[in-house]
Amino acid sequence: MIEISQLAKKFTIENPKKLSEQEKKDPRLKGKFFHSVQDVSLNCASGEVLGLLGPNGAGKTTTLRMLSTALKPDTGSITINGVDVLKKPVLARQKIGFLSGSTGLYGRLTGRENIAYFGQLHNMSKARIEERIQSLADLLDLHSFLDRRCENFSTGMKQKTAIARAVIHSPEVVILDEPTTGLDIMAAQTVLNFIRGLKEQGIPVIFSTHHLEEVSELCDRVTIVNHGRTVFNDDIATFRALSPGSMSSAFLSALGTEA
Repeated sequence: MIEISQLAKKFTIENPKKLSEQEKKDPRLKGKFFHSVQDVSLNCASGEVLGLLGPNGAGKTTTLRMLSTALKPDTGSITINGVDVLKKPVLARQKIGFLSGSTGLYGRLTGRENIAYFGQLHNMSKARIEERIQSLADLLDLHSFLDRRCENFSTGMKQKTAIARAVIHSPEVVILDEPTTGLDIMAAQTVLNFIRGLKEQGIPVIFSTHHLEEVSELCDRVTIVNHGRTVFNDDIATFRALSPGSMSSAFLSALGTEA
Protein backbone atom coordinates (compact mmCIF):
# COMPACT_ATOMS: atom_id res chain seq x y z
CA MET A 1 0.00 0.00 0.00
CA ILE A 2 1.31 3.41 -1.02
CA GLU A 3 -0.18 6.48 0.62
CA ILE A 4 0.81 10.06 -0.18
CA SER A 5 -0.81 12.97 1.61
CA GLN A 6 -0.50 16.70 0.86
CA LEU A 7 3.01 16.64 -0.57
CA ALA A 8 4.67 19.97 -1.33
CA LYS A 9 8.10 20.85 -2.71
CA LYS A 10 9.56 24.20 -3.74
CA PHE A 11 12.85 25.08 -5.40
CA THR A 12 14.89 28.28 -5.22
CA ILE A 13 15.17 30.21 -8.49
CA GLU A 14 18.88 30.86 -8.88
CA ASN A 15 18.62 33.22 -11.84
CA PRO A 16 15.11 34.63 -12.51
CA LYS A 17 16.35 36.35 -15.68
CA LYS A 18 16.84 32.96 -17.35
CA LEU A 19 13.20 31.95 -16.94
CA SER A 20 11.18 31.59 -20.13
CA GLU A 21 8.06 33.67 -20.64
CA GLN A 22 5.92 30.59 -20.02
CA GLU A 23 7.75 29.90 -16.73
CA LYS A 24 7.26 33.50 -15.64
CA LYS A 25 3.50 33.13 -16.13
CA ASP A 26 3.28 29.88 -14.12
CA PRO A 27 1.15 30.52 -10.99
CA ARG A 28 3.56 28.38 -8.97
CA LEU A 29 6.29 31.01 -9.31
CA LYS A 30 6.16 33.04 -6.11
CA GLY A 31 9.02 35.43 -5.43
CA LYS A 32 12.34 33.59 -5.52
CA PHE A 33 10.69 30.15 -5.22
CA PHE A 34 9.06 27.82 -7.73
CA HIS A 35 6.50 25.60 -5.98
CA SER A 36 6.78 22.56 -8.26
CA VAL A 37 4.45 20.46 -6.07
CA GLN A 38 1.91 22.29 -3.91
CA ASP A 39 -0.61 19.69 -2.71
CA VAL A 40 -0.50 16.15 -4.08
CA SER A 41 -2.31 13.22 -2.48
CA LEU A 42 -2.88 9.69 -3.82
CA ASN A 43 -3.08 6.07 -2.74
CA CYS A 44 -2.39 2.73 -4.42
CA ALA A 45 -3.29 -0.58 -2.77
CA SER A 46 -1.74 -4.02 -3.23
CA GLY A 47 -2.35 -5.40 -6.70
CA GLU A 48 -3.42 -2.02 -8.08
CA VAL A 49 -1.88 -0.08 -10.95
CA LEU A 50 -2.19 3.70 -10.70
CA GLY A 51 -1.70 5.95 -13.70
CA LEU A 52 -0.21 9.34 -12.84
CA LEU A 53 -1.30 11.86 -15.48
CA GLY A 54 -0.86 15.55 -16.09
CA PRO A 55 0.44 18.13 -18.57
CA ASN A 56 4.17 18.53 -19.08
CA GLY A 57 5.67 20.32 -16.08
CA ALA A 58 2.68 19.56 -13.84
CA GLY A 59 4.84 18.13 -11.04
CA LYS A 60 4.57 14.40 -11.76
CA THR A 61 8.29 13.64 -11.86
CA THR A 62 8.96 15.71 -8.72
CA THR A 63 6.21 13.76 -6.97
CA LEU A 64 7.69 10.42 -8.01
CA ARG A 65 11.18 11.50 -6.98
CA MET A 66 9.87 12.36 -3.52
CA LEU A 67 8.13 9.00 -3.32
CA SER A 68 11.40 7.28 -4.28
CA THR A 69 13.32 9.22 -1.54
CA ALA A 70 15.48 10.97 -4.16
CA LEU A 71 13.94 14.27 -2.98
CA LYS A 72 12.73 15.25 0.47
CA PRO A 73 9.36 17.06 0.52
CA ASP A 74 8.92 20.34 2.34
CA THR A 75 5.62 19.14 3.81
CA GLY A 76 3.34 16.12 3.59
CA SER A 77 3.65 12.42 4.33
CA ILE A 78 4.51 9.21 2.46
CA THR A 79 4.03 5.67 3.75
CA ILE A 80 4.79 2.36 2.05
CA ASN A 81 3.25 -0.70 3.68
CA GLY A 82 3.19 1.15 6.99
CA VAL A 83 6.77 2.47 6.77
CA ASP A 84 7.16 6.25 7.07
CA VAL A 85 9.34 7.07 4.06
CA LEU A 86 10.46 10.43 5.46
CA LYS A 87 11.49 9.05 8.85
CA LYS A 88 13.02 5.80 7.55
CA PRO A 89 14.29 6.50 4.00
CA VAL A 90 16.90 3.71 4.01
CA LEU A 91 14.31 1.09 4.95
CA ALA A 92 11.91 2.56 2.39
CA ARG A 93 14.49 2.26 -0.40
CA GLN A 94 14.69 -1.47 0.22
CA LYS A 95 10.97 -1.70 -0.54
CA ILE A 96 10.98 0.48 -3.67
CA GLY A 97 11.78 -0.28 -7.28
CA PHE A 98 12.19 3.06 -9.06
CA LEU A 99 12.71 3.81 -12.74
CA SER A 100 13.56 7.46 -13.35
CA GLY A 101 13.05 9.37 -16.57
CA SER A 102 16.70 8.76 -17.47
CA THR A 103 18.02 5.20 -17.63
CA GLY A 104 21.48 6.20 -16.34
CA LEU A 105 23.10 2.91 -17.34
CA TYR A 106 26.88 2.56 -17.18
CA GLY A 107 27.77 2.43 -20.87
CA ARG A 108 30.99 0.43 -20.58
CA LEU A 109 29.26 -2.30 -18.57
CA THR A 110 27.08 -4.98 -20.11
CA GLY A 111 23.40 -5.17 -19.36
CA ARG A 112 24.03 -8.12 -17.06
CA GLU A 113 26.77 -6.23 -15.19
CA ASN A 114 24.54 -3.17 -14.73
CA ILE A 115 21.74 -5.26 -13.26
CA ALA A 116 24.08 -7.35 -11.09
CA TYR A 117 25.75 -4.23 -9.67
CA PHE A 118 22.45 -2.97 -8.31
CA GLY A 119 21.75 -6.39 -6.87
CA GLN A 120 25.05 -6.16 -5.01
CA LEU A 121 24.06 -2.72 -3.68
CA HIS A 122 21.01 -4.42 -2.19
CA ASN A 123 23.25 -7.03 -0.52
CA MET A 124 21.86 -9.87 -2.63
CA SER A 125 23.86 -13.09 -2.90
CA LYS A 126 25.55 -13.93 -6.19
CA ALA A 127 23.28 -16.94 -6.67
CA ARG A 128 20.13 -14.90 -6.04
CA ILE A 129 21.29 -12.18 -8.45
CA GLU A 130 21.90 -14.75 -11.20
CA GLU A 131 18.50 -16.32 -10.53
CA ARG A 132 16.73 -12.95 -10.73
CA ILE A 133 18.58 -11.90 -13.88
CA GLN A 134 17.53 -15.11 -15.61
CA SER A 135 13.91 -14.60 -14.58
CA LEU A 136 13.85 -10.92 -15.62
CA ALA A 137 15.58 -11.70 -18.91
CA ASP A 138 12.73 -14.10 -19.69
CA LEU A 139 10.04 -11.58 -18.70
CA LEU A 140 11.57 -8.56 -20.45
CA ASP A 141 13.12 -10.36 -23.44
CA LEU A 142 16.72 -9.40 -22.59
CA HIS A 143 18.60 -12.52 -23.65
CA SER A 144 19.70 -11.33 -27.10
CA PHE A 145 21.61 -8.31 -25.75
CA LEU A 146 22.15 -8.97 -22.04
CA ASP A 147 25.92 -9.51 -22.45
CA ARG A 148 26.58 -6.56 -24.76
CA ARG A 149 27.87 -3.18 -23.59
CA CYS A 150 25.06 -0.75 -22.83
CA GLU A 151 26.71 2.07 -24.79
CA ASN A 152 25.61 0.26 -27.96
CA PHE A 153 22.01 -0.37 -26.88
CA SER A 154 18.91 0.98 -28.61
CA THR A 155 16.40 3.01 -26.59
CA GLY A 156 14.25 -0.06 -26.02
CA MET A 157 17.19 -2.17 -24.88
CA LYS A 158 18.25 0.52 -22.41
CA GLN A 159 14.77 0.94 -21.01
CA LYS A 160 14.15 -2.77 -20.49
CA THR A 161 17.56 -3.18 -18.86
CA ALA A 162 16.87 -0.21 -16.59
CA ILE A 163 13.55 -1.73 -15.52
CA ALA A 164 15.25 -5.03 -14.71
CA ARG A 165 17.86 -3.14 -12.69
CA ALA A 166 15.12 -1.28 -10.78
CA VAL A 167 13.37 -4.48 -9.68
CA ILE A 168 16.33 -6.84 -9.25
CA HIS A 169 15.78 -6.88 -5.45
CA SER A 170 12.09 -7.92 -5.71
CA PRO A 171 10.67 -4.65 -4.32
CA GLU A 172 7.33 -4.39 -2.53
CA VAL A 173 6.24 -1.41 -4.67
CA VAL A 174 7.28 -0.28 -8.16
CA ILE A 175 7.41 3.31 -9.45
CA LEU A 176 7.95 3.94 -13.16
CA ASP A 177 8.40 7.39 -14.69
CA GLU A 178 7.14 7.22 -18.31
CA PRO A 179 8.42 3.65 -18.87
CA THR A 180 7.29 3.37 -22.52
CA THR A 181 8.38 6.79 -23.83
CA GLY A 182 10.39 6.41 -27.02
CA LEU A 183 9.80 2.68 -27.33
CA ASP A 184 8.53 0.89 -30.44
CA ILE A 185 5.28 -1.04 -30.25
CA MET A 186 6.86 -4.41 -29.46
CA ALA A 187 9.17 -3.07 -26.73
CA ALA A 188 6.34 -1.04 -25.20
CA GLN A 189 4.09 -4.12 -25.12
CA THR A 190 6.80 -6.10 -23.36
CA VAL A 191 6.98 -3.41 -20.66
CA LEU A 192 3.19 -3.29 -20.30
CA ASN A 193 3.04 -7.08 -19.98
CA PHE A 194 5.71 -6.85 -17.28
CA ILE A 195 3.54 -4.36 -15.36
CA ARG A 196 0.61 -6.77 -15.66
CA GLY A 197 2.80 -9.46 -14.14
CA LEU A 198 3.63 -7.21 -11.18
CA LYS A 199 -0.08 -6.60 -10.68
CA GLU A 200 -0.78 -10.34 -10.66
CA GLN A 201 1.82 -10.70 -7.90
CA GLY A 202 -0.06 -8.13 -5.80
CA ILE A 203 2.65 -5.47 -6.16
CA PRO A 204 1.35 -1.87 -6.24
CA VAL A 205 2.58 -0.02 -9.33
CA ILE A 206 2.55 3.72 -9.98
CA PHE A 207 3.55 4.85 -13.44
CA SER A 208 3.39 8.20 -15.15
CA THR A 209 2.43 8.32 -18.80
CA HIS A 210 1.03 10.50 -21.55
CA HIS A 211 -0.50 7.49 -23.32
CA LEU A 212 -4.15 7.20 -22.31
CA GLU A 213 -4.53 3.84 -24.05
CA GLU A 214 -2.03 2.44 -21.54
CA VAL A 215 -4.16 3.83 -18.73
CA SER A 216 -7.24 2.21 -20.24
CA GLU A 217 -5.47 -1.16 -20.56
CA LEU A 218 -3.70 -1.33 -17.21
CA CYS A 219 -4.94 1.05 -14.56
CA ASP A 220 -7.25 0.49 -11.62
CA ARG A 221 -6.82 4.06 -10.40
CA VAL A 222 -6.00 7.43 -11.94
CA THR A 223 -4.41 10.49 -10.34
CA ILE A 224 -4.16 13.71 -12.32
CA VAL A 225 -1.81 16.50 -11.28
CA ASN A 226 -1.97 20.04 -12.65
CA HIS A 227 0.11 23.00 -11.49
CA GLY A 228 1.46 20.88 -8.66
CA ARG A 229 -1.95 19.94 -7.23
CA THR A 230 -4.07 16.79 -7.37
CA VAL A 231 -7.15 17.62 -9.45
CA PHE A 232 -8.45 14.04 -9.73
CA ASN A 233 -7.80 10.91 -7.63
CA ASP A 234 -10.22 8.01 -8.04
CA ASP A 235 -10.80 4.68 -9.75
CA ILE A 236 -10.73 4.17 -13.52
CA ALA A 237 -14.53 3.84 -13.77
CA THR A 238 -15.04 7.24 -12.17
CA PHE A 239 -12.41 8.72 -14.48
CA ARG A 240 -14.14 7.34 -17.57
CA ALA A 241 -17.49 8.69 -16.31
CA LEU A 242 -16.12 12.25 -16.46
CA SER A 243 -16.68 12.11 -20.21
CA PRO A 244 -17.95 8.77 -21.58
CA GLY A 245 -16.99 9.79 -25.12
CA SER A 246 -13.23 9.22 -24.79
CA MET A 247 -10.33 9.00 -22.36
CA SER A 248 -8.90 12.22 -23.80
CA SER A 249 -12.14 14.07 -23.10
CA ALA A 250 -12.19 12.68 -19.55
CA PHE A 251 -8.63 13.91 -19.03
CA LEU A 252 -9.47 17.39 -20.31
CA SER A 253 -12.60 17.43 -18.17
CA ALA A 254 -10.56 16.67 -15.06
CA LEU A 255 -8.27 19.55 -15.92
CA GLY A 256 -11.27 21.84 -16.38
CA THR A 257 -10.43 22.28 -20.05
CA GLU A 258 -12.89 21.95 -22.90
CA ALA A 259 -11.99 19.53 -25.65
